[in-house]
Amino acid sequence: MLKQVEGSAAVAEAIALCRPQVICAYPISPQTHIVEGLGRRVDAGELAPCEFVNVESEFAAMSVAIGASATGARAYTATASQGLLFMAEAVYNAAGLGLPIVMTVANRAIGAPINIWNDHTDALSQRDCGWLQLFAEDNQEALDLHIQAFRLAEELSLPVMVCMDGFILTHAYERVDMPTQAQVDSYLPPYVPRQVLDPADPVSIGAMVGPEAFMEVRYLAHAKQQQALELIPAWADEFRRVFGRPSGGLMHEYRTSDADVIVVALGSVLGTIKDTVDTMRDEGLRIGVLGITCFRPWPAVAVRKALQRAKRVVVLEKSLAVGMGGIVGNNVSASFSGSPDRVHTVIAGLGGRSITRGSLRRVFEQALADSLEPLTFLDLDRALVDRVLERERVQRRSGPIAEGILKDLGVVAAKLG
Repeated sequence: MLKQVEGSAAVAEAIALCRPQVICAYPISPQTHIVEGLGRRVDAGELAPCEFVNVESEFAAMSVAIGASATGARAYTATASQGLLFMAEAVYNAAGLGLPIVMTVANRAIGAPINIWNDHTDALSQRDCGWLQLFAEDNQEALDLHIQAFRLAEELSLPVMVCMDGFILTHAYERVDMPTQAQVDSYLPPYVPRQVLDPADPVSIGAMVGPEAFMEVRYLAHAKQQQALELIPAWADEFRRVFGRPSGGLMHEYRTSDADVIVVALGSVLGTIKDTVDTMRDEGLRIGVLGITCFRPWPAVAVRKALQRAKRVVVLEKSLAVGMGGIVGNNVSASFSGSPDRVHTVIAGLGGRSITRGSLRRVFEQALADSLEPLTFLDLDRALVDRVLERERVQRRSGPIAEGILKDLGVVAAKLG
């Protein structure tokens, strides 16, 4: 059924259709509307039997999800930004224990400085924790990926993180095709755990493992992620058959068959990139787009195949590995069969900065002209940065960087007193 709803409301309804048995909730913008929507359903008795647990922190939310999953319950939670960092220890534990928890991450910048707007720093900070990571381009895909995530998680006995851009998607009203309960039930079978705490058949989940077996345990986690590379496309195909629309998968190619330059990106920015590419295509410029849906496990073989005809690759990412450059770009470079110097990283949209078609076109034209730098910071105010560096050079007590920049911009007043 077609609905015009907020992204968070669409995800909450999708989660409800998956029949969760335990929902662990702690508020943090921009994911709060999701758990609020689920809480109202539980309160109204629409999700019985389902336990909605209000906890005191994000660490507690993941800890409760771990306990619930270990007892055989279908468990769900959601978080963002600092909340994901606060639960990081438990995030690693959930993966290491092989518990099929599904979590929404409403992507938001990480402080300091304090920032509530969107980028991908939070999810990508946990890229090696052992969770599958799926990124949604729009709210329809966010809805669909959650349904697929429960099936993936429970088949592999691994947790899955569904990432959707904070505010850009979570708070945007879009038309979505909401599935029926019968459709979801036909795609997602009742949860049958691979491991469970049962007093009638006692086991230890989370035993101490020494050097004699630790590598093998970690290897098996890696092997399961490799299995996901086969399951994700297969179940995306089944999703298309059941729900009547394509969604999910490892990645999406757009106008790449004859492209000299291919732009690689994650998340909602793909829409703006495609609009820009369409305009350039109309002018005869050979450029295409590769949208990554599955970031972990990294689909190296599929990416290599998709990029094999490209002369240059531009990786546009909303994250920064400080001291190195790109995170996604590093993965793409490792998968590119051509020369690594033909992969260019463009850091964009940090802290929610707008990514415009005009700015994208400028860097895409530079790539087509073989003049794009290996690492570019889109729309960086170089004069502002140089002013800060000069102040630090001439003045030992130059003050806090963030506050100094805001003062230079006239956003905050000069020092009081």
